[in-house]
Amino acid sequence: MILNFVITYRIVIILLLSSLLDFIFGDPLKIPHPIVYIGKLISGIEKLLLPDSTKKDVTKGILIFILTVFISFIIPFVALLFLYRISFWLGLILEIFWSFQILAARTLSTEAYKVKKYLDEGNLSEARRALSMIVGRDTSQLGEEDIIKAVIETVSENTTDGIVSPLIAIAIGGAPLGFAYKAVNTLDSMIGYKSEKYFYFGKASAILDDVVNYLPARLTGISMCFASSLISGLSAKDAWRVMMRDHAKHASPNGGWTEGATAGALGVRLGGDATYFGVLYKKASLGDPKRTVESNDIVRTTRLMWASSIIILILLVIIRILCYV
Repeated sequence: MILNFVITYRIVIILLLSSLLDFIFGDPLKIPHPIVYIGKLISGIEKLLLPDSTKKDVTKGILIFILTVFISFIIPFVALLFLYRISFWLGLILEIFWSFQILAARTLSTEAYKVKKYLDEGNLSEARRALSMIVGRDTSQLGEEDIIKAVIETVSENTTDGIVSPLIAIAIGGAPLGFAYKAVNTLDSMIGYKSEKYFYFGKASAILDDVVNYLPARLTGISMCFASSLISGLSAKDAWRVMMRDHAKHASPNGGWTEGATAGALGVRLGGDATYFGVLYKKASLGDPKRTVESNDIVRTTRLMWASSIIILILLVIIRILCYV
């Protein structure tokens, strides 16, 4: 009877237990992380395929996307299929563990709080170093206000990439589809830049990452608006107003939804020009400067991340349960 129940509600159990493990433990640094191997896979394929930077060769960029996503899906799929046939419980344990590794809420929260800690101590150099661990921009010259804004922006945007999108992938196809999503996201992080080297080679990865995150980003933004009403000091009304007004100003078709909601909820202005790998990018501002940012906004943003993620998790669990009814 118990086995039949667990088999029926396998995905629901995986969603709940993997999220709980992530909430408690975060990234287990001493355990080999599958995302590291996805990164190595991308680097290996890139060495074989990367065309001359002067060539407008998008075809090989599409090929690296297909190969990486396929391999990232098929290996865990076959491994779990084999293990489930040996023992359902062993397969379930491994799938829960892999799904836990795919999620990044606790890690994102921990890294954000590290930056806050150094800021509160007045140690700007360590705050910049800690920030560089979670953003792709140049942090060496950032002042306190810019550091805080950078943390807020990366936490709000990565609520989609690191939590909600993986949860949706797991809810649809378990850990294998979760790894396929992480492959898409990692490809965008590694080669999806508008630099001379990757402008054409990484174009497919950048575009398809936007496509995959299109719906999750909007769901996350909406959930942030609802979550803002549950957190002291945040405004749900302004979160919705700024999100709807400013989301299209963001360079990404997805990032503006969560950053806009966060900016509105906090009552601050985010965005502005930033330097990535030595190149200055002009970025629009989102939100209204009702006040200057402060280090406690990192705490508020992290709470917003947790609350909105839990809302999405509950929604996914309800949908999966209704699928069985």
